[in-house]
Amino acid sequence: MTDTDLIFSNKQSQIKDFAFDEQVVEVFPDMISRSVPGYNTIINTIGNLSDEYAQNNTNVYDLGCSLGAATLAMKRSISAKNCSILGIDNSPAMVERCKIHVGAFKGESNVEITEGNILETEIENASIVVLNFTLQFIEPEHRQALITKIYNGMNTGGILILSEKLAATDPKCNELLIDLHHGFKRANGYSELEIAQKRTALENVMRPDSLETHLERLNQSGFNHVTQWFQCFNFMSLVAIK
Repeated sequence: MTDTDLIFSNKQSQIKDFAFDEQVVEVFPDMISRSVPGYNTIINTIGNLSDEYAQNNTNVYDLGCSLGAATLAMKRSISAKNCSILGIDNSPAMVERCKIHVGAFKGESNVEITEGNILETEIENASIVVLNFTLQFIEPEHRQALITKIYNGMNTGGILILSEKLAATDPKCNELLIDLHHGFKRANGYSELEIAQKRTALENVMRPDSLETHLERLNQSGFNHVTQWFQCFNFMSLVAIK
C-alpha cells in the first residue's frame, strides 16, 4: 500500500531544497497522483505510443525514470522484437526501488535500470526516448545539449516523448494556471501549508520553461515534427518525431 505524502504537512523552520531521497521515494506514487493532473493519462499514452513507435532491434530510453512508471508502461506495451529498455536516474533511492517495481512485471523487452547522470548517458540506436517531467530538473544551460544529443542518437522515425510543467509567458495567464493547479492539489487533500512549503522547496530545483521555449529547442535540435498532445493546467506533454 502506498504511503501518504505528509512531507510538508508540518511547519518547517527551514525549508530545504526538494530532493528525490528515501523520504520522497516512500510517498512518491501518492505525491504524483495528487500533484500532477493527468499523470495516469500520460503514462498510459506513453505505453500506447511505445507499442506504435518502438522499432525492432533498438534501444528505448526512460531518462529520469524515478520509480519506473513510464518504463513499466513501455515494458507492458512494446511488441517490437529485441528491444532493450534502459531506465536511468541519478537518485540511488529511486533506482533501488525502481528495480524492484520493474522486476515484478513480465514483458517481451529486456529492461535495465541504472543509476547515472542523463547528461552523461550515451543515446544510441534509439527508437523511443522518454523525458517524463525530467527536463525541468536539469540546469537550463544544459537542456539544449541534452535534446540535441537525444536527436542525434535517435533512428529515423523515432520519437521523443517530453512531459513538463509549463511557465506561461503571460504573467496573468501563468498565475491563473498556478491557481488552477493549487486548486487541484487542495481538492486532493493538500493544505495551504503543504502547498506553500513544497513550492518553496522546489523554487531552486525545478525551473519550468514556456511552451515556446520547448518548441524552439526541439526545432533547433532538428525535430521538425512536434505536436502537443496533452495539457491540463500548467502540465503538458509533447511528441517529437525524427
